[in-house]
Amino acid sequence: MVLIASAFISQLYPCAAQTTPVAAPGANAVSAFSPAAPSDILRRSLDEVQQTIGNLKLEKWKRGTVRDEAGTNVEAIQRDMQGTLPSLLKEADAAPGSLSKVLPASRNVDALYDVLLHVVEAARVVAPGDQVGELQTTLADLEKARVRLGIQLQQTAAMQEKQIVDLRATVQSQSAALKVAATPPPAPKCPAPATPTRKKKRPAAKTTTTKPAAGTTANPPTKPQQ
Repeated sequence: MVLIASAFISQLYPCAAQTTPVAAPGANAVSAFSPAAPSDILRRSLDEVQQTIGNLKLEKWKRGTVRDEAGTNVEAIQRDMQGTLPSLLKEADAAPGSLSKVLPASRNVDALYDVLLHVVEAARVVAPGDQVGELQTTLADLEKARVRLGIQLQQTAAMQEKQIVDLRATVQSQSAALKVAATPPPAPKCPAPATPTRKKKRPAAKTTTTKPAAGTTANPPTKPQQ
């Protein structure tokens, strides 16, 4: 019955306004990215740093200012790894997708790398060869972990930037759709009715009249009845 009624109405109103549905703006899907906890990235290398620094035997290094400066740097590394860095990593692990939480830990690791680099450079000058090798290996492993954390930070920033761009595009599309929905559609213009073609009337056939011959009348006289 509904289909029949619809067909009947469409026949009665062939020029009824047709509303075009507005497609709901869909946000672009953000590529799936789940940042790992910074401790998962740094744990092995930080444990290696702590073990290597703890096993250093500075008394076997050549005496001098170089060894003294290395000893000061070793103490700074130990204080940081036992005090400041664990608290920063704890906050970063609680929100690995938050740049404001992860960046302080990342900067601390960068500073730790710089101090360890000074220790390695000093070891090359005054330390035994076996200790130099251990320090160099530890420094290389910390560098790899630091790079991995930096890449994750860049990916997190890109993901958040894309979310902002997609959200802005969605808001603009929804605003435009609301304006279109609030504006009444213009009255439809019905096509002009087709003028019926008139058939041309054929001219009537002409009747030909024969003229009487000379000397004869058109109507012969009728004989009187007796």
